[in-house]
Amino acid sequence: QDDDEAARLYRKAADQGDARGQRLLGNCFLKGKGVLRNDKEGARWNRLAADQGDVSAHIQLGALLQSGGDGVPQDLAEAARYFRLASDQGNADAQVKLGLLLQSGDDGVPQDL
Repeated sequence: QDDDEAARLYRKAADQGDARGQRLLGNCFLKGKGVLRNDKEGARWNRLAADQGDVSAHIQLGALLQSGGDGVPQDLAEAARYFRLASDQGNADAQVKLGLLLQSGDDGVPQDL
């Protein structure tokens, strides 16, 4: 297992605008694998991938915003927005996460039963 080399290769792809590379590099930052852990940088790379329609990035970013992280404030309304983007593309995990947020109706997420 070579996390440093994986992160280096993901960065090369990410720097070329590849959404999957951006998401995977973002996840390296979120987990501290091959790079120093940095939630804010992880969110930034996942957001770039999400902006290109990467469903997994939508879910990852939604989960990070739901819980908050170091330098990434909790934002349930924004988390719901990212879960909805993935949900609208048929992702069952996102559909459940969005449903739970809507059911609770906490912090700016309108309750929708």
